[in-house]
Amino acid sequence: MLRSLWQYRQFIISSIRNDLVNRFTRSRLGALWIILNPLAQVAIYALVLSNVVAAKLPDIDNKYGYAIYLMAGLLGWNLFSEVLNRSLFLFIEYGNLMKKVQFPRITLPVIVAGTNLVNNALLFVAMMGIFAIVGHRFTLQIIWLVPLTIILVMFALGLGIILGLINVFVRDLGQAVPIILQILFWFTPIVYPLNIIPAAYRHLLKFNPIYHFTSAYQSIIAYGEPPNFISLLLVTLIAALMLFLSLFLFRRANGEMVDVL
Repeated sequence: MLRSLWQYRQFIISSIRNDLVNRFTRSRLGALWIILNPLAQVAIYALVLSNVVAAKLPDIDNKYGYAIYLMAGLLGWNLFSEVLNRSLFLFIEYGNLMKKVQFPRITLPVIVAGTNLVNNALLFVAMMGIFAIVGHRFTLQIIWLVPLTIILVMFALGLGIILGLINVFVRDLGQAVPIILQILFWFTPIVYPLNIIPAAYRHLLKFNPIYHFTSAYQSIIAYGEPPNFISLLLVTLIAALMLFLSLFLFRRANGEMVDVL
């Protein structure tokens, strides 16, 4: 698979470029929509909840502390949800191409990951500019975002490939996953801080892998602290296992999946 990815690297790069260009064809604002959509979401939450939640945020000495905390968590969540949602329908979307053209199909998830990494990078740059305007200072801990983002993409892509394969055979999954993601979003401390959750129930968050990612983003960006090493090690192992399992299932189901499509 790795050899195929290297041999088809130009196909992957051109597909990522075309995907980004086609997404904003005939759009006057172009790639700005990548930034405007999540920032509008932040503005709505901040307007509605900032007075309620800001007082409960510890150790952020900035009147825009809640917006900073929220944007940090959404940066990780958006990357995860976009990779997962796109992977969920990936093989169905490219079904006709897979039946007519011979090419390494493992390139398709890589194209999804690459496209969403570019989107996330643009969003991060925009957030950096906003943070600078409101006077939020960054520390060298920001470097932790590089390995954290790679691990998050590994996890989201592994889970997305598995769900995408199942969705080819059981189409109901494509309708159920967005609902599950909405529930998961509100059960992850992104819009609200951890200390709002009653202490008796906080231990349940360790079973939510997305919490480990979003809390790491918030620690690095909002608080200028390194992520929890044990949590980072745990999610790295989960991401590696998830990606390995997804590639194993992908190889086993590749031929049968094309027949079903």
